[in-house]
Amino acid sequence: MEPPRWIWQHPEWPQLHWQAERLAPLLRDCTQAQGRLLGMAGVAGGEFAAQGELDTLLQNIVTSSAIEGETLNVGSVRSSLARRLGLEADGSERTSPRSEGLAELMLDATRHFDQPLSLERLLHWHRLLFPEQEHDLLPRRIRVGALRGDEPMQVVSGRIDRPTVHFEAPPRDGLEQQLGAFLDWFEASRRDTALDPLLRAGIAHFWFVTLHPFDDGNGRLTRAITDLALAQAERQALRFYAMSASILDDRRGYYRILESSQKATPDITDWLEWFLHTLLRSLQQALARIERVLAKARFWQRHRQQALSAEQIKVLNRLLDGGERGFEDGISAAQYQAVAKVSKATATRHLADLLEKGCLVRLPGGGRSTRYRIAWAD
Repeated sequence: MEPPRWIWQHPEWPQLHWQAERLAPLLRDCTQAQGRLLGMAGVAGGEFAAQGELDTLLQNIVTSSAIEGETLNVGSVRSSLARRLGLEADGSERTSPRSEGLAELMLDATRHFDQPLSLERLLHWHRLLFPEQEHDLLPRRIRVGALRGDEPMQVVSGRIDRPTVHFEAPPRDGLEQQLGAFLDWFEASRRDTALDPLLRAGIAHFWFVTLHPFDDGNGRLTRAITDLALAQAERQALRFYAMSASILDDRRGYYRILESSQKATPDITDWLEWFLHTLLRSLQQALARIERVLAKARFWQRHRQQALSAEQIKVLNRLLDGGERGFEDGISAAQYQAVAKVSKATATRHLADLLEKGCLVRLPGGGRSTRYRIAWAD
């Protein structure tokens, strides 16, 4: 008798298991980072929470689609999210049935985390992924709001005449029962005190994507289920980290670990290890982002009595925000001139004033290479 090629052919499927001692250090790091993040987000205040949630949800939606090779209209999705969150939207960006559906799906998954994940809810999510108004734009006809058909569901690459089959999902016959078993477990496992909630999110991700119950959209629904499980783990709707963004950062690794795990035994330790590493990276990135917000607030509190020009405030905010547009290596006089849109003489005078007021410090170097950075509090 030939050994099973796919994990779902294994006699133990879907009884998944893992090596708890190997995952324990990672689980501890994730739990600690999760606690720090929730605590810091509370300190940052309501304005940050609202904007942070919008940015996180937007990043999750856009990157989840990017994993599948789809580029979304970011402005349209932002407008759809902002309206639902009660935030001011950019009126120049029109929403679309696509952006409206994606926003509704993400908010349903995260804000209604207490509601059970039923088949009806899943089918509704699938319809939101493929709004009726855009069915004619689909590259191929798919069953929207219904489980896949009888043809084999395979993930392939390479030439049409010589394809490489990376994965084949369980056959259509019996799919309702398999999906029902997953949904029953997903609901019952919320009350399983012996199962760590973060491990539960990783298991749910792997189990559902292995079932691959739809013609299309399985990856995006899998990641929505993961967000639902993480919201249930934290028992709060506000999202401050986007795991899909970290998955996109290691997209090749994501597909590689899925493929190897789906061809292995029901011991999914390798998958859960990759999942927790990725989750930890998401949490750490969010912590760094909130730390910048808090540091910025402390900076302006310290300099609230300083008389600064609008141009100086603009440049300081760019430096405080950091990131790609924040001049992480410091800002030169020429760059200050370009950002503030002032003359060379004014840029020099502004920088000298900011040095005197303790807003900036001069970095080592001289002449035209002189650069300045924020003077952080000790």
